[in-house]
Amino acid sequence: MSEVTAGELEQKRRALIALLHEMGAVRIAVSGGVDSMTLALLGARELGDSALICHALSPAVPAEASARVRAMAGSEGWRLLELEAGEFADEAYLANPHDRCYFCKSNLYRAIAAVAEGASGEGAILSGANLDDLADYRPGLRAAAERGVRHPFVECRITKAEIRALCRELGHPDLADLPASPCLSSRVETGIPIDADQLAFIHRVERRLRAVLPSAAVRCRVRRDAVAIELEAAALASLDPARRDQWRREIEALKQGLELPQRLLFETYRMGSAFVRPE
Repeated sequence: MSEVTAGELEQKRRALIALLHEMGAVRIAVSGGVDSMTLALLGARELGDSALICHALSPAVPAEASARVRAMAGSEGWRLLELEAGEFADEAYLANPHDRCYFCKSNLYRAIAAVAEGASGEGAILSGANLDDLADYRPGLRAAAERGVRHPFVECRITKAEIRALCRELGHPDLADLPASPCLSSRVETGIPIDADQLAFIHRVERRLRAVLPSAAVRCRVRRDAVAIELEAAALASLDPARRDQWRREIEALKQGLELPQRLLFETYRMGSAFVRPE
């Protein structure tokens, strides 16, 4: 482990545990990714029923993520709350501005606070944001600040690599190696309105390609002028013409009845390529 020594990781783990016990009762927002799932694992083990695990169901959340949360809740004995965050009733979110994540997180934290009131919902709302996130453009952090949401990994100076190492220590190596996979709305170019049917198409395409390329980064991007299939450089280079034509036919069939660009491109994966930064 090059990023941190075992001793440093142990110190941070102890600091994180102490912080959780200091809070006493918490509501942990869990998306199904490694960061929030690791926080929920430790929080529930340390605080028991004083940790309420909150997972939002949405067209932007892949079914696999929700299934992962439910499976972990069953095996770990989590007190799990599934809720509708309501972002698809928010015109500001659906417009897909550059700060779309602000509106997503605003709805999420508002829903957690509203549904989890009373004895079952006492305590701070926590997110799985980590120290590395502070160096990126994260409008969701502004929503968190407005609602008093806390970020234990940030408070304890814990990075993404350290979260993965901690997750392995907690006995979940498969989760620790889970590739980053932001919400499905992140595949839609900034300014193109978010549509649930469009997100379902993106999910079907990515699920089909991941069945063949399980370890490669795969993204289906919807742009103004094209649908772009982004693959890691090695996977794209090995894509023979016959397989490319087969996938093109399958994707064209999935597009039927949807208002999507006619052009279909195969390109090298670029993280966040659908995001258009504000001027």
